[in-house]
Amino acid sequence: MTNHRLEQQLCFILEIDKLKSIIRRTYLVNTERFENSAEHSWHLAMMAILLAEYANEPVDLLTVLKMLLIHDIIEIDAGDTFAYDPVGNQDQAEREAQAADRLFNLLPEEQAVELRALWDAFEARATPEARFAKALDRLMPILHNYASHGKAWQENGIRREQVIAYNQHMAEGSATLWEYARATIDDAVARGFLAG
Repeated sequence: MTNHRLEQQLCFILEIDKLKSIIRRTYLVNTERFENSAEHSWHLAMMAILLAEYANEPVDLLTVLKMLLIHDIIEIDAGDTFAYDPVGNQDQAEREAQAADRLFNLLPEEQAVELRALWDAFEARATPEARFAKALDRLMPILHNYASHGKAWQENGIRREQVIAYNQHMAEGSATLWEYARATIDDAVARGFLAG
């Protein structure tokens, strides 16, 4: 006797194991290797637990955690698109939507609908939870780059204005974290970690 619902859930659980193999373009703190997307998602969930008090609006922490744990699952099919890659960013939304269709639909219908709605809200920054989660998602690479003395920024010829332009919507989710990020970016320029 088989339980179709359980089989669907376990299929999804095994499929998302692939997230551990998706390599990002951000170095881990104090190491020479890039982080993977699963590590990134875990780290963001920890940030949410610790930094929820800095959200601009009250947020449901469980919703934020769900968003952060699923936001990059689509990279299993779509890959990780480097934030400052103009070519990769041209079709990113289309690739990610197709990936979301396939991956979330591995689940039983109501779970597929719930997780897809959370992912869509995150992408659109449509709720206070999504805006805060997105702010955390943008803060982490800034912290990693600063801690690694700008290693990924320098390897890719990234300049201050690019970092500001890409990350400025952080203020929608947390003015406090955006203020901190701006100060970190400015200090990175002053220390030679990031081109001005």
